[in-house]
Amino acid sequence: MSKRPEWLDNAVFYEIYPQSFLDTDGDGIGNINGITEKLAYIKELGCNAIWINPCFDSPFGDAGYDVADYYKVAPRYGTNDDLVRMFEEAHKLGMHVLLDLVPGHTSWNHPWFKESMKPGKNEYTDRYIWTDSVWEEPKGYGSLRGISDRDGSCVVNFFSHQPALNYGFYKPDRPWQQAMDAEGPMATRKAMMDVIRFWLSKGCDGFRVDMAGSLVKNDEDSKGTIALWQDVRKILDEEFPNAAFVSEWGEPDKSLRGGFHMDFLLHFGPSHYNDLFRCEKPYFGGDGDASEFVKKYMENYRKSEKKGLICIPSSNHDMERLAYYIKGDRLKLAFAFLLSMPGAPYIYYGDEIGMRYIEGLTSKEGGYNRTGARSPMQWDDSENAGFSSASADKLYIPIDPDVSRPTAKAQMTDDNSLRSEIKKLIAVRQSYKPLQSLGEIDFITDGASGEPLVYVRTFSDEKILVVINPSDKAAEIRSEHKMSELIYCFGKEPEIKGESFIVNGVSAFFAKL
Repeated sequence: MSKRPEWLDNAVFYEIYPQSFLDTDGDGIGNINGITEKLAYIKELGCNAIWINPCFDSPFGDAGYDVADYYKVAPRYGTNDDLVRMFEEAHKLGMHVLLDLVPGHTSWNHPWFKESMKPGKNEYTDRYIWTDSVWEEPKGYGSLRGISDRDGSCVVNFFSHQPALNYGFYKPDRPWQQAMDAEGPMATRKAMMDVIRFWLSKGCDGFRVDMAGSLVKNDEDSKGTIALWQDVRKILDEEFPNAAFVSEWGEPDKSLRGGFHMDFLLHFGPSHYNDLFRCEKPYFGGDGDASEFVKKYMENYRKSEKKGLICIPSSNHDMERLAYYIKGDRLKLAFAFLLSMPGAPYIYYGDEIGMRYIEGLTSKEGGYNRTGARSPMQWDDSENAGFSSASADKLYIPIDPDVSRPTAKAQMTDDNSLRSEIKKLIAVRQSYKPLQSLGEIDFITDGASGEPLVYVRTFSDEKILVVINPSDKAAEIRSEHKMSELIYCFGKEPEIKGESFIVNGVSAFFAKL
C-alpha cells in the first residue's frame, strides 16, 4: 500500500447521488449547485468528506455509470465551473471530495467507441476489446455484435450499452486477446491516467473507483490488475501524493496491494455484510447472527495487515436502504457499529434520517430494483419535501408518498432523532483516536445467534470497549477489561458485576479502558 493521505485517518464520508440530492433550477433533477448549497448541512452532521456518484456527461442508460465524456460535467448537473466551485467551497469547510471514476467501460455513445467501431485501423481500434470475427463471441463475457461495419464482437462489462475498455489480458489465449503491455492496452491506461490528472488538477481530492478489480481480463488471482494499479499509484505518488483512491473491489488484500488506500465491503460476494443489514433476519434487526461476518472481516483484516482500511457503507445506490430491514432504535445501533469500526464509514444520503426504500417504482435509468433506493432527499415538509420546485410529475424519481416520511429539518430539531444520534456518534468518533480509521480492533464476542457484539478498539496506549446489543434480551458478558469512563451510551447504562457486566436489550455503549 502506498503512502496514505493523512486526511483519510479521520474521514467520515457522505455519499451523494447527485440527481436526487437537491434541485436548484426547477427541472426535477438534482445538480452540482444543490450539493454546494447543502455542504454546510453535511458539515453540521459531522461528515468531513463526500463521495459523489458519476456526474460526467452520459446518455444515462445506467445513471451515469455509462460515461460519454470523462472531461465534461453532464449539462443537467451544471458545468465544470460549477463542480470546481463546489470543490473550493468544500475545501473552505475543511472537507474533501471524491468523484466516481468508471475506468472499466464507457457508454457506446463515447467518441472513443464510435471511432473503435470503424473498420479501418485508427487510434481507437484497440481502445476496446474486440474479437476478430462477428461470429466469435468472447467466451465468459457479454458482447455487442453486428452493430457496425467492423468485423468482430465487442466485450461489454455490465449492461449491453457499456463496452469494456481494453487493458489487456493477463493470460491471452485467443489471437484477438492482447497482452497487457500491447500498444492498445497501454494507450487505454494513458488515456485514463489523463482523466485522473485532469480532475485532480481541478481540485478533486481523489476517486472512488468503480469495479476496480475488473480491468485486466483472464486475470489469474487479479495479478494483472494489481500490477496495473501499482503503476498508476507510482505516478500519483509523484504528482498527487494527497489524492485518495478508494476501490470498489471487495477484496482488501488485493486492492491495498494494488495501491488503493481503502476498499469497500460489498453487498455481494463473500463478506457476509448482508448478514448485518439485509437478509431475512439481519443481525441489527434484533435476532440475526453476525458471527460469519466477524469471521470473514477478521480474515480480510489480517490479510490487509491490520491497516484498518476496510470501509463499511450504511447503504449505497445499488442496494435497499438501511431502514428497509432495520426499524426504530435499532437503526441507531447499526450506526453505533458503523461509526465505531476501522476504516472510513460511508453514510448514504438520507440514511441519516432513516429514509425508506420505496417499493414498486418503475425503473429509472437502469435502476430496476435499485430505483427505490434513489428517491429524492427529504429536506422538509414543503412541496416535494424541499427537493425541487418542479411539478411532481417532472421529478427524477417520485418522492416517498408516505405523509409521515422523515425529513432533515424535523430531525435536526429533535434531540432524540436518528440524525441527532448519528451526529453525536460522529462527534464521539472524532474525539477518540481508537475509534477512527487506524485504531486496531479485537473482537471479544462475535454476535453469534443474536448475542451482543463486543470489541476493543486500540490506538497507541488508548483502548475503548464497544458493546452493541440489538437483541431485546439483556446479556451478561465476562471481560478481563475494566471500564474507567463511559463515553457514549444509548439506552440503559450497563451494570457492572465484578469481572462481568450486563448490557441491556436494544442498547449500546463505548467505554474507556
